[in-house]
Amino acid sequence: MDVTATLDAPHPPDAVFAWVADLDRYPAWLDIVPKATPDGDDAWLVFLRGRLGPLARSKRLRMARVAVEEPYTVRFERDERDGRHHSQWVLQAEVTPVDGGSRLTMRLHYGGSLLGPVVERLLGDEIERSRGRLLERLDESGT
Repeated sequence: MDVTATLDAPHPPDAVFAWVADLDRYPAWLDIVPKATPDGDDAWLVFLRGRLGPLARSKRLRMARVAVEEPYTVRFERDERDGRHHSQWVLQAEVTPVDGGSRLTMRLHYGGSLLGPVVERLLGDEIERSRGRLLERLDESGT
């Protein structure tokens, strides 16, 4: 499953980048991430939670920041330390300057097959709701 979402924001790239470069800031604007805690250098334990109708799912992932080019690109990949094989999760955020601000493009790749269409619909709904929350956080931070 591959999901891409964009957001145009009336804020400079460094301000937008600050909100997507550290996973511990995601719970402030992304409801499906109720908690993200640091787990070593450039890694986080990310808790995902979603509900679609009567179906509720939760998941914990260890995500590592594997590439960063401030203030334009950051890439996170699943990096579990239990020695088992896990489905691939990759999250990449790109911030580009545009007239009047920045364009954020986020790409999520999930390599598993468990509940694919359900997860995709849940993500689509959450993306729509999260755009406004991220803009509010940017406005509140005064940038």
